[in-house]
Amino acid sequence: MSYSKFFVLFVLMLWACTSDDDYNNNPYLIDQSFRFQLHLSLPQYEQLNFPGNHMVIPQIGLNGVVIYNMNNDMYYAFELSDPNHPLRDCSAMGVDQLEATCSCEDGNVYSIITGQPVEGGGTYGMKPYRVERLAESLIISN
Repeated sequence: MSYSKFFVLFVLMLWACTSDDDYNNNPYLIDQSFRFQLHLSLPQYEQLNFPGNHMVIPQIGLNGVVIYNMNNDMYYAFELSDPNHPLRDCSAMGVDQLEATCSCEDGNVYSIITGQPVEGGGTYGMKPYRVERLAESLIISN
Protein backbone atom coordinates (compact mmCIF):
# COMPACT_ATOMS: atom_id res chain seq x y z
CA MET A 1 0.00 0.00 0.00
CA SER A 2 1.40 3.38 -0.92
CA TYR A 3 2.02 6.03 1.71
CA SER A 4 -0.70 8.31 0.33
CA LYS A 5 -3.33 5.53 0.55
CA PHE A 6 -2.15 4.70 4.06
CA PHE A 7 -2.38 8.36 5.07
CA VAL A 8 -5.92 8.71 3.67
CA LEU A 9 -7.00 5.51 5.42
CA PHE A 10 -5.44 6.72 8.68
CA VAL A 11 -7.22 10.10 8.47
CA LEU A 12 -10.54 8.42 7.71
CA MET A 13 -10.13 6.11 10.69
CA LEU A 14 -9.36 9.04 12.98
CA TRP A 15 -12.33 10.99 11.67
CA ALA A 16 -14.64 7.99 12.17
CA CYS A 17 -13.49 7.58 15.76
CA THR A 18 -14.03 11.15 16.81
CA SER A 19 -17.21 12.11 18.57
CA ASP A 20 -19.21 15.17 17.76
CA ASP A 21 -21.87 14.52 20.39
CA ASP A 22 -23.27 17.91 21.35
CA TYR A 23 -23.78 16.93 24.98
CA ASN A 24 -20.00 16.65 25.44
CA ASN A 25 -19.63 20.34 24.62
CA ASN A 26 -22.78 21.58 26.31
CA PRO A 27 -21.95 24.74 28.30
CA TYR A 28 -25.09 24.44 30.46
CA LEU A 29 -24.76 20.95 31.96
CA ILE A 30 -21.81 20.09 34.15
CA ASP A 31 -20.43 16.56 34.32
CA GLN A 32 -21.40 15.11 37.65
CA SER A 33 -19.86 11.76 38.47
CA PHE A 34 -22.23 9.20 40.00
CA ARG A 35 -23.04 5.51 40.03
CA PHE A 36 -26.51 4.36 41.04
CA GLN A 37 -27.66 0.76 41.22
CA LEU A 38 -31.32 -0.16 41.31
CA HIS A 39 -32.70 -3.65 41.81
CA LEU A 40 -35.49 -4.51 39.41
CA SER A 41 -36.91 -7.03 41.88
CA LEU A 42 -37.82 -4.26 44.35
CA PRO A 43 -41.44 -3.07 44.16
CA GLN A 44 -40.53 0.61 43.65
CA TYR A 45 -38.70 -0.27 40.39
CA GLU A 46 -41.11 -2.97 39.16
CA GLN A 47 -42.42 -0.91 36.22
CA LEU A 48 -38.93 -0.98 34.65
CA ASN A 49 -39.36 -4.73 34.10
CA PHE A 50 -41.71 -4.08 31.19
CA PRO A 51 -40.68 -2.76 27.75
CA GLY A 52 -42.08 0.67 26.94
CA ASN A 53 -42.19 1.80 30.58
CA HIS A 54 -40.13 4.54 32.12
CA MET A 55 -39.34 5.88 35.56
CA VAL A 56 -37.94 9.10 36.98
CA ILE A 57 -35.20 8.75 39.60
CA PRO A 58 -35.02 12.20 41.28
CA GLN A 59 -32.03 11.56 43.54
CA ILE A 60 -29.39 11.21 40.80
CA GLY A 61 -28.01 13.54 38.15
CA LEU A 62 -28.50 17.30 38.31
CA ASN A 63 -32.32 17.40 38.31
CA GLY A 64 -33.06 13.69 38.23
CA VAL A 65 -32.82 11.05 35.55
CA VAL A 66 -35.47 9.37 33.42
CA ILE A 67 -34.89 5.68 32.57
CA TYR A 68 -36.71 4.07 29.65
CA ASN A 69 -36.94 0.29 29.06
CA MET A 70 -36.72 -0.34 25.32
CA ASN A 71 -36.83 -4.16 25.34
CA ASN A 72 -35.51 -5.52 28.68
CA ASP A 73 -32.00 -5.64 27.18
CA MET A 74 -31.68 -1.99 26.19
CA TYR A 75 -32.39 0.80 28.64
CA TYR A 76 -31.87 4.52 28.06
CA ALA A 77 -31.22 7.12 30.75
CA PHE A 78 -31.25 10.89 30.29
CA GLU A 79 -30.66 13.91 32.51
CA LEU A 80 -33.84 15.83 33.34
CA SER A 81 -32.25 19.27 33.08
CA ASP A 82 -33.06 21.11 29.87
CA PRO A 83 -29.79 20.97 27.90
CA ASN A 84 -30.51 24.33 26.26
CA HIS A 85 -30.71 26.44 29.43
CA PRO A 86 -28.44 27.29 32.33
CA LEU A 87 -29.47 25.42 35.48
CA ARG A 88 -32.40 27.26 37.08
CA ASP A 89 -35.81 26.36 38.48
CA CYS A 90 -37.61 26.25 35.14
CA SER A 91 -34.93 24.10 33.46
CA ALA A 92 -35.85 21.05 35.55
CA MET A 93 -37.98 18.94 33.21
CA GLY A 94 -41.07 16.92 33.94
CA VAL A 95 -42.00 13.73 32.12
CA ASP A 96 -45.40 13.04 30.58
CA GLN A 97 -45.72 9.78 28.67
CA LEU A 98 -42.70 9.66 26.31
CA GLU A 99 -41.71 13.33 26.46
CA ALA A 100 -39.74 15.51 28.86
CA THR A 101 -40.86 19.14 29.00
CA CYS A 102 -39.10 22.24 30.26
CA SER A 103 -41.24 24.88 31.98
CA CYS A 104 -39.12 27.81 30.73
CA GLU A 105 -40.64 30.32 28.33
CA ASP A 106 -39.55 28.51 25.15
CA GLY A 107 -41.35 25.27 26.09
CA ASN A 108 -38.66 22.83 24.96
CA VAL A 109 -39.87 19.23 24.62
CA TYR A 110 -37.64 16.16 24.17
CA SER A 111 -38.17 12.46 23.46
CA ILE A 112 -37.19 10.28 26.43
CA ILE A 113 -36.41 7.45 23.99
CA THR A 114 -33.87 9.29 21.83
CA GLY A 115 -33.14 12.42 23.87
CA GLN A 116 -33.68 14.55 20.77
CA PRO A 117 -35.72 17.78 20.70
CA VAL A 118 -39.37 17.44 19.63
CA GLU A 119 -40.48 21.07 20.07
CA GLY A 120 -38.94 24.40 21.03
CA GLY A 121 -35.57 25.94 20.41
CA GLY A 122 -32.00 25.01 21.09
CA THR A 123 -29.25 22.93 19.60
CA TYR A 124 -28.56 20.32 22.27
CA GLY A 125 -30.26 17.00 22.90
CA MET A 126 -30.78 15.55 26.38
CA LYS A 127 -27.63 14.43 28.17
CA PRO A 128 -27.43 10.61 28.13
CA TYR A 129 -26.10 8.45 30.94
CA ARG A 130 -24.76 4.91 30.78
CA VAL A 131 -27.12 2.08 31.69
CA GLU A 132 -25.84 -1.43 32.25
CA ARG A 133 -28.02 -4.40 33.12
CA LEU A 134 -26.47 -6.99 35.41
CA ALA A 135 -28.89 -9.82 36.20
CA GLU A 136 -31.75 -8.15 38.12
CA SER A 137 -30.01 -4.80 38.52
CA LEU A 138 -29.52 -1.66 36.47
CA ILE A 139 -26.43 0.48 36.99
CA ILE A 140 -26.81 4.08 35.88
CA SER A 141 -23.60 6.10 35.74
CA ASN A 142 -21.89 9.07 34.23
